[in-house]
Amino acid sequence: MELNKPILVPWDFSQVADYALQHAIEYSKVTGDQIALVHVVKKQKEIQPAKIKLEETVKKTKNEYGVDLELIVREGSIFTSISDIVDEVNATLVIMGTHGMKGMQKFTGSWALKVIAGTSAPFVVVQAPPVAALSDIIFPVDFKKEQKEKLVWAGYLVNHYKAKIHICYQPSSDTRIKAKTKSNLIFSKNYLAEKQANFEIVTLPGKKAISDESIDLAREMKAGMILIMTTKNISFQDYVLGADEQQIIANPDKIPVMCVNPKKGTNFGGFSATGA
Repeated sequence: MELNKPILVPWDFSQVADYALQHAIEYSKVTGDQIALVHVVKKQKEIQPAKIKLEETVKKTKNEYGVDLELIVREGSIFTSISDIVDEVNATLVIMGTHGMKGMQKFTGSWALKVIAGTSAPFVVVQAPPVAALSDIIFPVDFKKEQKEKLVWAGYLVNHYKAKIHICYQPSSDTRIKAKTKSNLIFSKNYLAEKQANFEIVTLPGKKAISDESIDLAREMKAGMILIMTTKNISFQDYVLGADEQQIIANPDKIPVMCVNPKKGTNFGGFSATGA
């Protein structure tokens, strides 16, 4: 199997996995990337039957969309195998379907976050079929230095989709938080200006959590995506109780969310968009 920076779609034969595949097809039309379905089984003997079943999805997709899919079937755990496959094939993106946080599905949403955390490629998490064009992207900024890492992906979206980036932040009375947030805002503004990107800076009301107000802004803008960072060194409590990004991932408006994981030892001095 020859794959070069494909888009991976974790596949479990569910409706939300099909939504993810539909999104991947839309991305592929713009980027030209291959699409590979990733299916993880618990036992070696399940691999061949899974491949036979997956071939039905390949044929259906070819007939309906005219798109050829690659297949990756792996024995292991979804929490580690997807990350391993991302590295093996140098995946550009992972597009994953997930449920929201109603009732017992909250547990499903929390494990979606566990799959995402620590993976080198960004995840685009979807709950519904493609609807809004990627013309408006919500880009929350806070005081954490890792916020700068997602700028390369803002550049990627600007480059491919000519998207407008809506940088949003909450004002703070804490001197240190205010200074660090301002630094990230200036950095983001300069970075996007260098890329000749269309962007604006939006001050959020600061009356609710930044996750909630980012979702409110995305709803108001009819945005096609919210672009966030995952929590560095995320804890088990975050998985179960809900880190801020889990709230955004499972947003009730079902807006797609791109999640970028913090990298270790990244140097942002003279940071430029070479990867965008």
